[in-house]
Amino acid sequence: MAEPDPQTLLDVSLRPHRSLQLGGFRLVMVLVAIASFIASIPFIVLGFWPVAGFYGLDAILLYIALRSSFNAAKSVEHLNISPFDILLRKVDPSGEVREWHFNPLWTRLTRDVHDEFGVQRVTLVSRGEAVAIGQFLSPDEKDALWRRLSAALTQAKRGPDYSKS
Repeated sequence: MAEPDPQTLLDVSLRPHRSLQLGGFRLVMVLVAIASFIASIPFIVLGFWPVAGFYGLDAILLYIALRSSFNAAKSVEHLNISPFDILLRKVDPSGEVREWHFNPLWTRLTRDVHDEFGVQRVTLVSRGEAVAIGQFLSPDEKDALWRRLSAALTQAKRGPDYSKS
């Protein structure tokens, strides 16, 4: 494992939170399938067999929604701030990587705050380019992220502290 860079002021990886794990997903799908099957039996017996198809459709749509959620959870955002560079790397669920490098001296951090709902967006802005960070986070998590990034960016703008050497 590589040694961390002593100049690094902040090194953070952000991942979407998912409370349902793979085992829970399987259990939910089995229970929904069983419940759908049992609930459709009276309709099939009475001759209303198309209703059973709608029960199956509900189970299939739930499966698609949960798989989509699991897929979205594969995304990662990595942010590294040093006195000389800000590196933002985003990996989307398909594995595509996008990178941005910013000079800390020319970069500012913004946040959009809604009176009722809190922090809605945290953005790095430099030379006309704006990149949102942590869009999948809750408003409180975005506020905590903004505070950490703001402190690290302020420290980066002051420059490296050579008195510690």
